Amino acid sequence: MFTDFLYILRSYGMKTSLNEWNMLLEALDRNLNECSLTEFYHMARCILVKRVEDYDRFDQAFLAYFKNLKNAEVLPPKLLKWLEKQVKQAPFDKDAVDAEWKNRTLEEIRQMLRDRLKNQRGEHHGGSHWIGTGGTTPFGNGGYAPFGIRIGGEGHRKSAIETAGERRFRDFRDDSTVETRDFQVALRKLRLLSMRDDAPRTEFNVDRTIEETSKNAGLLKIVMERPRKNQTKLLLLMDSGGSMWVYTDLCSRLFTAVNRSTHFKDLKIFYFHNCIYDRIYRDPSCRNRDSVPISFLMQSVRPEYKTILVGDASMAPYELFHQTDAFSWYSWYDEAAYGRNADPADKKTGFRRLEELREKFPASIWLNPMRPAEWDYSEGYRTISAIRGIFPMFPLTQRGLEEGIQELKRA
Repeated sequence: MFTDFLYILRSYGMKTSLNEWNMLLEALDRNLNECSLTEFYHMARCILVKRVEDYDRFDQAFLAYFKNLKNAEVLPPKLLKWLEKQVKQAPFDKDAVDAEWKNRTLEEIRQMLRDRLKNQRGEHHGGSHWIGTGGTTPFGNGGYAPFGIRIGGEGHRKSAIETAGERRFRDFRDDSTVETRDFQVALRKLRLLSMRDDAPRTEFNVDRTIEETSKNAGLLKIVMERPRKNQTKLLLLMDSGGSMWVYTDLCSRLFTAVNRSTHFKDLKIFYFHNCIYDRIYRDPSCRNRDSVPISFLMQSVRPEYKTILVGDASMAPYELFHQTDAFSWYSWYDEAAYGRNADPADKKTGFRRLEELREKFPASIWLNPMRPAEWDYSEGYRTISAIRGIFPMFPLTQRGLEEGIQELKRA
Protein backbone atom coordinates (compact mmCIF):
# COMPACT_ATOMS: atom_id res chain seq x y z
CA MET A 1 0.00 0.00 0.00
CA PHE A 2 1.85 3.05 -1.29
CA THR A 3 -0.59 5.25 0.64
CA ASP A 4 1.35 4.24 3.76
CA PHE A 5 4.12 6.54 2.56
CA LEU A 6 1.75 9.51 2.93
CA TYR A 7 1.02 8.60 6.54
CA ILE A 8 4.71 8.11 7.30
CA LEU A 9 5.46 11.56 5.85
CA ARG A 10 2.85 13.10 8.12
CA SER A 11 4.09 11.13 11.14
CA TYR A 12 7.51 12.74 10.67
CA GLY A 13 6.00 16.22 10.70
CA MET A 14 5.49 16.81 6.96
CA LYS A 15 2.29 18.73 6.28
CA THR A 16 1.68 16.98 2.97
CA SER A 17 -1.65 18.03 1.46
CA LEU A 18 -3.87 15.84 -0.70
CA ASN A 19 -3.23 18.15 -3.67
CA GLU A 20 0.51 17.57 -3.34
CA TRP A 21 -0.01 13.83 -2.92
CA ASN A 22 -2.22 13.64 -6.01
CA MET A 23 0.40 15.59 -7.94
CA LEU A 24 3.00 12.99 -6.94
CA LEU A 25 0.72 10.14 -8.02
CA GLU A 26 0.17 11.85 -11.37
CA ALA A 27 3.93 12.22 -11.83
CA LEU A 28 4.32 8.50 -11.08
CA ASP A 29 1.56 7.65 -13.55
CA ARG A 30 3.49 9.55 -16.23
CA ASN A 31 6.70 7.76 -15.21
CA LEU A 32 8.56 11.04 -14.72
CA ASN A 33 10.93 9.20 -12.41
CA GLU A 34 11.77 6.71 -15.21
CA CYS A 35 11.24 3.70 -12.92
CA SER A 36 14.20 4.74 -10.79
CA LEU A 37 14.01 4.94 -7.00
CA THR A 38 16.69 7.63 -6.99
CA GLU A 39 14.77 9.68 -9.53
CA PHE A 40 11.60 9.13 -7.48
CA TYR A 41 13.40 10.45 -4.38
CA HIS A 42 14.31 13.71 -6.12
CA MET A 43 10.92 14.00 -7.83
CA ALA A 44 9.00 13.41 -4.59
CA ARG A 45 11.17 15.85 -2.68
CA CYS A 46 10.63 18.48 -5.36
CA ILE A 47 6.84 18.05 -5.20
CA LEU A 48 6.28 17.53 -1.49
CA VAL A 49 8.88 19.74 0.22
CA LYS A 50 8.03 23.43 0.22
CA ARG A 51 10.37 24.65 2.97
CA VAL A 52 14.06 23.99 3.49
CA GLU A 53 13.23 23.21 7.14
CA ASP A 54 11.35 20.08 5.96
CA TYR A 55 14.15 18.48 3.93
CA ASP A 56 15.39 16.49 6.92
CA ARG A 57 11.88 15.32 7.81
CA PHE A 58 11.42 14.10 4.24
CA ASP A 59 14.74 12.24 4.30
CA GLN A 60 13.83 10.49 7.55
CA ALA A 61 10.39 9.48 6.26
CA PHE A 62 11.82 8.28 2.94
CA LEU A 63 14.45 6.20 4.69
CA ALA A 64 11.87 4.70 7.07
CA TYR A 65 9.61 3.62 4.20
CA PHE A 66 12.15 2.40 1.62
CA LYS A 67 15.09 1.23 3.74
CA ASN A 68 14.21 -2.47 3.37
CA LEU A 69 13.84 -2.31 -0.41
CA LYS A 70 16.20 -4.78 -2.08
CA ASN A 71 17.75 -4.44 -5.53
CA ALA A 72 16.03 -6.59 -8.13
CA GLU A 73 19.35 -7.32 -9.84
CA VAL A 74 22.05 -9.19 -7.92
CA LEU A 75 25.37 -8.40 -9.57
CA PRO A 76 28.11 -11.05 -9.62
CA PRO A 77 30.87 -10.32 -7.06
CA LYS A 78 33.49 -10.88 -9.79
CA LEU A 79 31.94 -8.09 -11.89
CA LEU A 80 31.96 -5.68 -8.95
CA LYS A 81 35.63 -6.51 -8.38
CA TRP A 82 36.41 -5.72 -12.01
CA LEU A 83 34.66 -2.39 -11.70
CA GLU A 84 36.74 -1.36 -8.69
CA LYS A 85 39.59 -0.54 -11.06
CA GLN A 86 39.50 3.07 -12.19
CA VAL A 87 41.04 3.86 -15.58
CA LYS A 88 41.43 7.14 -17.41
CA GLN A 89 38.59 8.05 -19.76
CA ALA A 90 39.43 6.88 -23.30
CA PRO A 91 39.12 9.42 -26.16
CA PHE A 92 35.64 9.46 -27.67
CA ASP A 93 33.33 11.38 -29.98
CA LYS A 94 30.73 13.00 -27.74
CA ASP A 95 28.26 13.68 -30.56
CA ALA A 96 28.42 10.06 -31.73
CA VAL A 97 27.91 8.72 -28.20
CA ASP A 98 24.98 11.08 -27.62
CA ALA A 99 23.39 10.07 -30.89
CA GLU A 100 23.72 6.37 -30.03
CA TRP A 101 22.23 6.48 -26.56
CA LYS A 102 20.12 9.60 -26.05
CA ASN A 103 16.97 8.11 -27.59
CA ARG A 104 17.17 4.85 -25.66
CA THR A 105 14.62 4.26 -22.91
CA LEU A 106 15.58 3.20 -19.44
CA GLU A 107 13.94 -0.20 -19.97
CA GLU A 108 16.05 -0.74 -23.09
CA ILE A 109 19.19 0.11 -21.13
CA ARG A 110 18.19 -2.33 -18.40
CA GLN A 111 17.54 -5.13 -20.91
CA MET A 112 20.93 -4.52 -22.52
CA LEU A 113 22.54 -4.70 -19.09
CA ARG A 114 20.83 -8.05 -18.40
CA ASP A 115 22.08 -9.44 -21.72
CA ARG A 116 25.65 -8.35 -21.04
CA LEU A 117 25.54 -9.79 -17.52
CA LYS A 118 24.72 -13.17 -19.07
CA ASN A 119 27.45 -13.07 -21.72
CA GLN A 120 30.34 -11.06 -20.26
CA ARG A 121 33.31 -13.24 -19.29
CA GLY A 122 36.02 -10.72 -18.43
CA GLU A 123 36.73 -7.17 -17.33
CA HIS A 124 36.65 -4.33 -19.86
CA HIS A 125 37.95 -0.79 -19.68
CA GLY A 126 37.55 2.04 -22.17
CA GLY A 127 35.17 0.15 -24.43
CA SER A 128 31.85 0.88 -26.06
CA HIS A 129 29.98 -2.39 -25.58
CA TRP A 130 30.65 -4.32 -22.38
CA ILE A 131 30.16 -3.36 -18.76
CA GLY A 132 33.32 -1.60 -17.65
CA THR A 133 35.07 1.60 -16.67
CA GLY A 134 36.23 4.63 -18.63
CA GLY A 135 34.17 3.73 -21.66
CA THR A 136 31.13 5.05 -23.49
CA THR A 137 28.46 2.56 -22.46
CA PRO A 138 25.57 3.54 -20.18
CA PHE A 139 26.49 0.88 -17.61
CA GLY A 140 29.64 0.84 -15.54
CA ASN A 141 31.50 3.80 -14.09
CA GLY A 142 34.18 6.36 -14.81
CA GLY A 143 33.14 6.84 -18.42
CA TYR A 144 30.69 8.96 -20.40
CA ALA A 145 27.11 8.40 -21.53
CA PRO A 146 24.17 10.83 -21.73
CA PHE A 147 22.48 8.77 -19.02
CA GLY A 148 22.68 5.24 -17.72
CA ILE A 149 23.13 2.93 -14.77
CA ARG A 150 26.25 3.45 -12.68
CA ILE A 151 27.71 0.26 -11.22
CA GLY A 152 30.43 0.63 -8.61
CA GLY A 153 32.88 3.52 -8.51
CA GLU A 154 32.02 7.00 -7.29
CA GLY A 155 29.20 8.80 -9.01
CA HIS A 156 28.05 12.37 -8.79
CA ARG A 157 24.71 11.24 -7.40
CA LYS A 158 24.28 8.56 -4.76
CA SER A 159 21.34 6.20 -4.52
CA ALA A 160 18.17 7.51 -2.96
CA ILE A 161 18.62 5.45 0.20
CA GLU A 162 22.22 6.64 0.63
CA THR A 163 21.23 10.25 -0.04
CA ALA A 164 18.35 10.15 2.43
CA GLY A 165 20.46 8.35 5.02
CA GLU A 166 23.08 11.10 5.03
CA ARG A 167 20.53 13.58 6.52
CA ARG A 168 22.52 16.48 5.11
CA PHE A 169 19.70 18.91 5.99
CA ARG A 170 19.39 18.14 9.71
CA ASP A 171 20.87 21.55 10.61
CA PHE A 172 18.13 23.31 8.61
CA ARG A 173 15.29 21.96 10.73
CA ASP A 174 13.12 24.54 12.42
CA ASP A 175 12.95 22.47 15.59
CA SER A 176 16.70 22.29 16.10
CA THR A 177 18.39 24.31 18.81
CA VAL A 178 19.25 27.84 17.78
CA GLU A 179 22.59 29.56 17.33
CA THR A 180 23.51 33.12 18.33
CA ARG A 181 22.56 34.53 14.93
CA ASP A 182 19.12 32.84 15.09
CA PHE A 183 18.53 34.53 18.44
CA GLN A 184 19.55 37.89 17.01
CA VAL A 185 17.29 37.55 13.97
CA ALA A 186 14.31 36.56 16.13
CA LEU A 187 14.88 39.28 18.70
CA ARG A 188 15.04 41.86 15.92
CA LYS A 189 11.42 41.01 15.13
CA LEU A 190 10.43 42.44 18.50
CA ARG A 191 11.12 45.94 17.30
CA LEU A 192 8.35 48.44 17.83
CA LEU A 193 9.27 51.46 15.74
CA SER A 194 7.97 54.97 16.25
CA MET A 195 9.01 58.54 15.37
CA ARG A 196 9.84 61.36 17.70
CA ASP A 197 8.11 64.59 16.71
CA ASP A 198 10.99 66.69 18.05
CA ALA A 199 13.80 64.75 16.37
CA PRO A 200 15.69 66.35 13.44
CA ARG A 201 14.93 65.13 9.93
CA THR A 202 18.15 63.27 9.16
CA GLU A 203 16.97 60.13 7.35
CA PHE A 204 16.82 60.10 3.54
CA ASN A 205 13.48 58.71 2.24
CA VAL A 206 14.13 57.21 -1.20
CA ASP A 207 10.53 56.35 -2.11
CA ARG A 208 9.14 59.72 -1.06
CA THR A 209 11.96 61.49 -2.92
CA ILE A 210 11.10 59.66 -6.15
CA GLU A 211 7.40 60.37 -5.69
CA GLU A 212 7.87 64.09 -4.98
CA THR A 213 10.41 64.47 -7.80
CA SER A 214 7.90 62.96 -10.25
CA LYS A 215 5.24 65.39 -9.05
CA ASN A 216 7.75 68.21 -9.45
CA ALA A 217 8.07 67.70 -13.23
CA GLY A 218 11.31 65.76 -12.83
CA LEU A 219 13.12 68.39 -10.79
CA LEU A 220 14.84 66.74 -7.85
CA LYS A 221 13.03 67.22 -4.55
CA ILE A 222 14.75 65.49 -1.66
CA VAL A 223 12.58 64.28 1.21
CA MET A 224 14.10 63.79 4.64
CA GLU A 225 12.31 62.06 7.51
CA ARG A 226 12.75 61.85 11.23
CA PRO A 227 14.51 58.54 12.09
CA ARG A 228 12.35 55.82 13.54
CA LYS A 229 13.47 54.60 16.95
CA ASN A 230 12.81 51.22 18.49
CA GLN A 231 10.59 51.52 21.54
CA THR A 232 10.84 47.89 22.66
CA LYS A 233 11.84 47.25 26.28
CA LEU A 234 12.90 43.73 27.17
CA LEU A 235 13.09 41.95 30.53
CA LEU A 236 15.02 38.67 30.40
CA LEU A 237 14.87 36.25 33.35
CA MET A 238 17.09 33.17 33.12
CA ASP A 239 17.21 30.02 35.21
CA SER A 240 20.76 29.30 36.36
CA GLY A 241 22.43 26.24 37.88
CA GLY A 242 21.13 22.80 38.75
CA SER A 243 19.43 21.00 35.88
CA MET A 244 20.16 23.98 33.62
CA TRP A 245 23.88 23.20 33.51
CA VAL A 246 23.34 20.91 30.52
CA TYR A 247 21.91 23.87 28.60
CA THR A 248 24.75 26.26 29.49
CA ASP A 249 25.97 26.62 25.89
CA LEU A 250 22.49 27.31 24.57
CA CYS A 251 21.76 29.91 27.25
CA SER A 252 25.16 31.47 26.65
CA ARG A 253 24.23 31.98 22.98
CA LEU A 254 20.99 33.65 24.02
CA PHE A 255 22.83 35.89 26.49
CA THR A 256 25.38 36.82 23.80
CA ALA A 257 22.68 37.60 21.26
CA VAL A 258 20.73 39.77 23.70
CA ASN A 259 23.81 41.73 24.71
CA ARG A 260 24.79 42.27 21.09
CA SER A 261 21.34 43.62 20.29
CA THR A 262 21.50 47.39 20.13
CA HIS A 263 17.94 47.98 18.97
CA PHE A 264 16.18 47.77 22.36
CA LYS A 265 15.20 50.96 24.06
CA ASP A 266 15.93 49.27 27.39
CA LEU A 267 17.18 45.84 28.42
CA LYS A 268 17.16 44.27 31.87
CA ILE A 269 18.63 40.84 32.64
CA PHE A 270 18.19 38.93 35.90
CA TYR A 271 18.67 35.34 37.05
CA PHE A 272 16.83 32.88 39.28
CA HIS A 273 17.37 29.30 40.38
CA ASN A 274 14.57 26.85 39.43
CA CYS A 275 11.84 29.33 40.32
CA ILE A 276 11.38 32.98 41.33
CA TYR A 277 10.99 33.56 45.06
CA ASP A 278 11.59 36.71 47.09
CA ARG A 279 14.78 37.80 45.30
CA ILE A 280 16.24 37.81 41.80
CA TYR A 281 19.92 37.95 40.96
CA ARG A 282 22.17 40.08 38.79
CA ASP A 283 24.72 37.28 38.40
CA PRO A 284 24.32 33.62 37.33
CA SER A 285 25.83 32.49 40.64
CA CYS A 286 22.54 33.57 42.32
CA ARG A 287 24.14 34.91 45.51
CA ASN A 288 22.30 37.36 47.72
CA ARG A 289 25.13 39.86 47.61
CA ASP A 290 24.26 40.44 43.93
CA SER A 291 20.49 40.35 44.26
CA VAL A 292 17.49 42.63 44.52
CA PRO A 293 14.07 41.95 46.09
CA ILE A 294 11.43 40.79 43.67
CA SER A 295 9.30 43.62 45.02
CA PHE A 296 11.86 46.07 43.60
CA LEU A 297 11.41 44.55 40.14
CA MET A 298 7.63 44.61 40.40
CA GLN A 299 7.58 48.25 41.48
CA SER A 300 10.32 49.73 39.31
CA VAL A 301 9.76 47.99 35.95
CA ARG A 302 6.74 49.11 33.99
CA PRO A 303 4.22 46.62 32.53
CA GLU A 304 5.06 47.45 28.89
CA TYR A 305 8.30 45.44 29.11
CA LYS A 306 8.29 42.33 26.95
CA THR A 307 9.28 39.54 29.32
CA ILE A 308 11.06 36.29 28.44
CA LEU A 309 11.71 33.61 31.05
CA VAL A 310 14.19 30.88 30.13
CA GLY A 311 14.33 27.63 32.07
CA ASP A 312 13.47 23.93 31.98
CA ALA A 313 10.65 24.49 34.53
CA SER A 314 11.62 21.13 36.00
CA MET A 315 11.95 20.91 39.79
CA ALA A 316 10.59 19.08 42.79
CA PRO A 317 6.91 19.99 43.31
CA TYR A 318 7.57 21.41 46.77
CA GLU A 319 9.97 23.95 45.22
CA LEU A 320 7.07 25.39 43.26
CA PHE A 321 4.19 24.97 45.70
CA HIS A 322 5.75 25.27 49.15
CA GLN A 323 5.47 28.67 50.89
CA THR A 324 8.98 30.05 51.37
CA ASP A 325 11.25 32.97 50.59
CA ALA A 326 13.98 30.90 48.90
CA PHE A 327 15.13 27.40 48.03
CA SER A 328 18.69 28.31 47.06
CA TRP A 329 21.50 26.97 49.23
CA TYR A 330 23.37 30.18 48.46
CA SER A 331 20.41 32.22 49.71
CA TRP A 332 20.35 30.37 53.02
CA TYR A 333 24.12 30.60 53.36
CA ASP A 334 24.23 34.32 52.55
CA GLU A 335 21.27 35.01 54.78
CA ALA A 336 23.20 33.56 57.73
CA ALA A 337 26.38 35.34 56.72
CA TYR A 338 24.81 38.75 56.18
CA GLY A 339 22.12 38.55 58.84
CA ARG A 340 19.18 39.17 56.52
CA ASN A 341 15.88 38.07 57.99
CA ALA A 342 13.05 37.41 55.60
CA ASP A 343 9.86 39.36 56.06
CA PRO A 344 6.95 36.92 56.60
CA ALA A 345 5.11 38.78 53.84
CA ASP A 346 7.87 37.72 51.45
CA LYS A 347 7.02 34.06 51.94
CA LYS A 348 4.89 33.05 49.00
CA THR A 349 4.92 29.98 46.85
CA GLY A 350 6.98 30.12 43.69
CA PHE A 351 3.79 29.38 41.80
CA ARG A 352 2.19 32.54 43.20
CA ARG A 353 5.31 34.59 42.39
CA LEU A 354 5.05 33.48 38.78
CA GLU A 355 1.35 34.31 38.69
CA GLU A 356 2.11 37.83 39.95
CA LEU A 357 4.82 38.20 37.35
CA ARG A 358 2.41 37.21 34.60
CA GLU A 359 -0.20 39.65 35.91
CA LYS A 360 2.37 42.45 36.00
CA PHE A 361 3.79 41.73 32.52
CA PRO A 362 1.02 40.51 30.19
CA ALA A 363 3.46 40.27 27.27
CA SER A 364 5.50 37.39 28.69
CA ILE A 365 6.51 33.91 27.53
CA TRP A 366 8.53 30.98 28.83
CA LEU A 367 11.23 29.38 26.63
CA ASN A 368 12.06 25.80 27.57
CA PRO A 369 15.31 24.20 26.29
CA MET A 370 13.85 20.72 26.82
CA ARG A 371 12.28 18.96 23.85
CA PRO A 372 8.47 19.29 23.90
CA ALA A 373 8.15 15.49 23.78
CA GLU A 374 9.73 15.41 27.26
CA TRP A 375 7.47 18.01 28.85
CA ASP A 376 4.75 15.49 29.74
CA TYR A 377 7.03 12.57 30.63
CA SER A 378 10.13 13.99 32.29
CA GLU A 379 10.78 13.80 36.01
CA GLY A 380 9.56 17.39 36.42
CA TYR A 381 6.41 17.03 34.33
CA ARG A 382 4.20 18.26 37.20
CA THR A 383 5.93 21.61 37.58
CA ILE A 384 6.28 22.00 33.81
CA SER A 385 2.53 21.48 33.43
CA ALA A 386 1.78 23.97 36.23
CA ILE A 387 4.04 26.67 34.76
CA ARG A 388 2.55 26.11 31.31
CA GLY A 389 -0.76 27.03 32.89
CA ILE A 390 0.68 30.46 33.74
CA PHE A 391 2.91 31.32 30.77
CA PRO A 392 2.67 30.41 27.10
CA MET A 393 5.58 27.95 26.83
CA PHE A 394 7.64 27.41 23.69
CA PRO A 395 10.65 25.18 22.98
CA LEU A 396 13.99 26.92 22.63
CA THR A 397 14.23 26.09 18.92
CA GLN A 398 14.07 28.26 15.83
CA ARG A 399 10.36 27.63 15.29
CA GLY A 400 9.58 27.89 19.01
CA LEU A 401 11.46 31.17 19.26
CA GLU A 402 9.59 32.65 16.29
CA GLU A 403 6.22 31.54 17.70
CA GLY A 404 7.16 33.02 21.07
CA ILE A 405 8.09 36.34 19.48
CA GLN A 406 4.73 36.42 17.70
CA GLU A 407 2.99 35.77 21.02
CA LEU A 408 4.86 38.71 22.59
CA LYS A 409 3.88 40.99 19.71
CA ARG A 410 0.23 39.99 19.99
CA ALA A 411 0.25 40.65 23.72
